[in-house]
Amino acid sequence: MILINFKIYKETFGEGAVRLANIVKKVSEETKIRMVIIASTLDALRLKELGVEVWLQNIDEYTEGKHTGWVSAEQAMALGIKGSLLNHSEHKIAKGTALKIIKNRPIGFEICLCMGSLYQIEKWGAKSKADYIMYEPPALIGSTDKSIATEEPKMIKHVADLMKNSKLIAGAGIKSQADAEISLKMGAFGIVSASDFVKSNDPEKELRELVAGFNV
Repeated sequence: MILINFKIYKETFGEGAVRLANIVKKVSEETKIRMVIIASTLDALRLKELGVEVWLQNIDEYTEGKHTGWVSAEQAMALGIKGSLLNHSEHKIAKGTALKIIKNRPIGFEICLCMGSLYQIEKWGAKSKADYIMYEPPALIGSTDKSIATEEPKMIKHVADLMKNSKLIAGAGIKSQADAEISLKMGAFGIVSASDFVKSNDPEKELRELVAGFNV
């Protein structure tokens, strides 16, 4: 499984998101590897209509009613968008709010809870019943020369061993076949990529390199 976080990089503005989504669709269909685009709420629905799997970058605690400006998991589900990140290091929320969202999510709506430290995972993340736990050490996010796989491979295994109700997604600096291969070997269920794909001069080449790590 590969999650691809579009964030709100300018490369995803306008038709940029469509161009990148079509690359993801092409590579996913050819390789049979599940790929999920993590899109802004402004782009999620139109990207879904291209035939790719799309999740939101965040959802809020309210599902319906008098709550202006919030993002509802139930509304997303009704539109066929069946997942979201939660508590990303760039969009942190309170522990209690995260647990409330996870508990009250619609049936079939997948949540990937983002964690930046072993302490968080041990304290409450591994027990949260999120579908996935994304482990991303903040210092390595966006790194051009390091990754969680090169710097903390044993930590990936340790975190994977802690998982009781969730599957581990390894992130932060993932950019190569070796990064993907090491992450999976250490027990991760999948990986996440962002700037390496979105900001690349050749996104398809970068994505295919990650895919190569799944075939070893």
